[in-house]
Amino acid sequence: MEKKALALEVISRLKKEYPDADCTLDYDEAWKLLVSVRLAAQCTDARVNVVVEKLYEKYPDVNALALASPEEIEAIVRPCGLGKSKARDINACMKILKEKYDCKVPTTFDELLALPGVGRKSANLIMGDVFGKPAIVTDTHCIRLTNRIGLVEGVKDPKKVEMALWKIVPPEEGNSFCHRLVYHGREVCTARTHPFCSRCCLQDICEKNGVE
Repeated sequence: MEKKALALEVISRLKKEYPDADCTLDYDEAWKLLVSVRLAAQCTDARVNVVVEKLYEKYPDVNALALASPEEIEAIVRPCGLGKSKARDINACMKILKEKYDCKVPTTFDELLALPGVGRKSANLIMGDVFGKPAIVTDTHCIRLTNRIGLVEGVKDPKKVEMALWKIVPPEEGNSFCHRLVYHGREVCTARTHPFCSRCCLQDICEKNGVE
């Protein structure tokens, strides 16, 4: 099966399997997703969702986080790991939002990329989830599953995976497709155990089919 046809079939099957898949980070404002996605590096979304509740109790808006010191932020976000660098990035990012964007999150990919601590994965997540733009979020689940399935071959660099997927995934499907890969990667095509291929909806079209 050609990669484009394979991609369309995978998208179709995952839609049926996870019709309501969405971002698993809790947020109700764009800047909160920006904070959460920085905290989520090398940390579970579940833990981030707990930690940010305490963070927002003390610092309820962009201005408050911008005025806080990195040390004050670190004291709260430390359970997410890498507390010092994450706190520094969050504080610097909120200062830029305050000073340059009137406490709003910028709406272009390049502007997002220019923010402290924001890489392509984070920028794509914001573009897709907040602004409804075409986006492909190459997190660890996306990279692992697309290699296993055969949508990419032996490509582990996030940007290269993203560029390869842009060629075969319809733009309007990219964001939700990546969310569904997260669900599938957590529930079936797991990383820390052998994949549960016997109950996988992609079993008959997956290139690896459990063979690493």
